[in-house]
Amino acid sequence: MKQIIIPSLMCKNQKELNDDLKRLKGIKLLHLDIIDGKFAHNNTFQFNFKLRKNHRYMAHLMMQEPLVFIQKNIQKINLFIPQLEIISDLEQYIIWMKSKNQKVAFALKPETSINRLKLYLRQVDFLLVLTVHPGFYGGKFIPVSLKKILQIKKINPKIKIIVDGGMNPHTIPLAQKAGAEYFISGSYTTKAEKPKERMKLLEKALRNI
Repeated sequence: MKQIIIPSLMCKNQKELNDDLKRLKGIKLLHLDIIDGKFAHNNTFQFNFKLRKNHRYMAHLMMQEPLVFIQKNIQKINLFIPQLEIISDLEQYIIWMKSKNQKVAFALKPETSINRLKLYLRQVDFLLVLTVHPGFYGGKFIPVSLKKILQIKKINPKIKIIVDGGMNPHTIPLAQKAGAEYFISGSYTTKAEKPKERMKLLEKALRNI
């Protein structure tokens, strides 16, 4: 399985978004961190944002009303990843997403165990394992979160694991060894002067394992 590095965006207005998209031109897949100020102490993408069509997008929904956001943006975004902690009825959510021909994905905070999700893991396509506390760029890497990946893969080996938080050339090999296939990089990549060069350094760190 090829490992994929995905830059993340945390934008507060269209100008910030346009600037980031310009700097990330040519990168096929981007990760949007959507934060409503309630789930985490930050506000991002709380405006009528316009995306460029020459990228594909996944959206990590750190918000209290993810279904409203999904309904509104279902034509713009390719993969929606709400926080597991917010979805009150997992079965109904999974049915609803499948009825819309959408992949099913959830994100787990570092302190969230997989116990609540165990019964449904075989119906889930992607799981995002947070290795920082959500909300801002540059959070402290929490390596113990990676232990969840083995538990998840034992139940559903086909599930795709996304690791998000604190990814750099020192930490990304740990996530890869734990079983992740997708790696989100924000402060190290998106906010660097030359994001594509930073992505190459991360790719090199993966190849050197």
